[in-house]
Amino acid sequence: MLLKIHSNMTNNNILFSEVSFENRVFQNISLSKEEIRNKEFLNCSFNNCAFGECNFSGSSFNDCTFKSCNLPNITIDNCRFRNTVFEECKIVGVIFARINPFLLSWIFKQCKIELCNFSGLKMARSQFIQSFICETDFINTDLRESSFADSDLHASKFHNVNLEKANFVGARNYYIDPITNKIKHAKFSYPDVLSLLAAFEIKVE
Repeated sequence: MLLKIHSNMTNNNILFSEVSFENRVFQNISLSKEEIRNKEFLNCSFNNCAFGECNFSGSSFNDCTFKSCNLPNITIDNCRFRNTVFEECKIVGVIFARINPFLLSWIFKQCKIELCNFSGLKMARSQFIQSFICETDFINTDLRESSFADSDLHASKFHNVNLEKANFVGARNYYIDPITNKIKHAKFSYPDVLSLLAAFEIKVE
């Protein structure tokens, strides 16, 4: 049975005073610059929550869902994400490069991801579906068999990335240098696939 927790049900100072949370639904919670470190969340949902500049370092999220959440500049050093879904979330200025990648699995659906950093992560089979991913870094990242289907990758950077068998069908505004990235068997769609030629400074008429 899921236990629903609303912002008007408890004082913010004791909202996350426990160490472990299971089968909880956090609804309409709004916190700023709170310490939510070294917590364990199992089968929890966060709906319409705001966690501006909160520190989640060392926490783990297993089978959790974030729906319509605002997550600007949160700290997630050494966090673990397993079977975690972010849907319709706004994620700004987050350094994902510092998470614990052990058994990492996550999905981003219809999210707005800006000024984030996924560099150095082994995150094969990740999914970024119908999302706006702006000025975000993927450097030295393993993204094999990942999907960016129908996503806008405006000004995001891919360098030394393994994109083998990745799906970019319907994706747009990406710049991927085939020389510095591995794109064998990756899927692209026309006309955006022509952007792969930009690195060669040639003209297509």
